[in-house]
Amino acid sequence: MVVPRPLIPGRFSNLDQNILTVVMVVILAALIFFMFRSSRRRQKQASELQKQVVPGATVMTNFGVFGTIVSIDEETNKVELETSPGHILTVHRQTIGRVETSPEVTEEESPADAAASTTETPAIDEKPAYGERIEDADAPSKKTDE
Repeated sequence: MVVPRPLIPGRFSNLDQNILTVVMVVILAALIFFMFRSSRRRQKQASELQKQVVPGATVMTNFGVFGTIVSIDEETNKVELETSPGHILTVHRQTIGRVETSPEVTEEESPADAAASTTETPAIDEKPAYGERIEDADAPSKKTDE
């Protein structure tokens, strides 16, 4: 006759240790899975950004400078940005943080498209959209220097 040993407080039985090991392995596998998935997503976003970096695109660098790409040197990975007329900065290609507008978006519109895309001023009864300025030429201007 086998008499079961009483459990000592603070010790786990063999079954509890096996379950704990399985749970730890599952958590480790989940962490590794999510790590690889987020890494792949970041690489995909970086490659899409580099495809949009073309001369003529308006971009923002990682350090907050806005400019238009003048030229790209593929061998040295240098990009020349025109920040203001006549001022050109040379930066590394990987410092481009995001593309504001690509050259395809800045194409000139035909006069018919331009007339259709003009926004109408809201009627008096309509409320303006959030952040929309209302310019009223009839209203007297406020002067504080009297």
